[in-house]
Amino acid sequence: MEKTAKTITSSLFSFLFRDFNPAVSIPRFLFCRRCDKINLRYFSKGSDPFKRVGPFFMDLMFWFILISILIFGLIAGSFANCAIFRFGEGESALDGRSRCPKCRRELAWYDLIPVASFFILRGKCRYCQKPISWQYPAVELAVAGLFCAAAWRFYPAVFAGHFSFFPLLELSAWWIFLAAMAVVFAADWRWYLIPDGALITGLIAVLALRAGALAQDFFLFGRPDFAALADPLSAAAFAGGLFLAMFLASRGKWMGFGDVKLAFLMGLALGFWPVLLAVFLANLFGAIMGLVMVSAKKKKMSSPIPFGPFLVAGLLISLFFAPAILDWYLLAG
Repeated sequence: MEKTAKTITSSLFSFLFRDFNPAVSIPRFLFCRRCDKINLRYFSKGSDPFKRVGPFFMDLMFWFILISILIFGLIAGSFANCAIFRFGEGESALDGRSRCPKCRRELAWYDLIPVASFFILRGKCRYCQKPISWQYPAVELAVAGLFCAAAWRFYPAVFAGHFSFFPLLELSAWWIFLAAMAVVFAADWRWYLIPDGALITGLIAVLALRAGALAQDFFLFGRPDFAALADPLSAAAFAGGLFLAMFLASRGKWMGFGDVKLAFLMGLALGFWPVLLAVFLANLFGAIMGLVMVSAKKKKMSSPIPFGPFLVAGLLISLFFAPAILDWYLLAG
């Protein structure tokens, strides 16, 4: 027993202090997906304790990073909600403390906990007892899910505790871009307007992505690959030009100028073939939704329907699944 205890202690110290990084090692030690299975049999005689217990600490790292990204996404979603509602009121998202949109009373911090406060308060304001829109938890959960999906899509190694500057810069830029697209989706659906602030934020994020890629090429290969910019620039010119032509031809009846700017941004973010897929999907979703709403007598054929949400939906599907969809299409053809 004494020998086994020494083996356990030695292995844990070896694990924790080998290339010790508190941000990585402490969470690894505190959390574990299968901690109920960690027992002395993983330190059996004749085995390497570090190799035995290591996979479980990697599970721990995965869950710690995942929960951290979820919390960060919920906070970003809460700020996105603030931006959406204040845009509709003609106010800045940075203007003062959050308040109830009905009674205008300032909210305490415990009324602003993402998702949790909505259910604790049973969907009503603590002070005036008027209902709180379901948009609040929906946007917060959506942004949190998008943050996790982006981490898995663009930098899966982060879940194992591997952190590098340029991949983290790219992931952070994608997070900002996705939060801005959440604002575009909800604001256009609710107010029939696309906030310029959200588009500018998304544009800054995409420019940071492209600049980061050039900088990474410079540090790795000694020169930036400017030729790689041809694809996103041509995609932005095509998508933006197509929507601008439709805007001018219809004199703004088919779509607003915000859709033109959003299409340009989508091209810059996605590239040529993915943005073609995104535009196709947006038109498909818009047509289906229009037919459903007309059939349900919610809209008339002449009623306007915001197109921004369908563009964002097409963008998200293309961003995460374009390679698989395009490969399937080419193989099927």
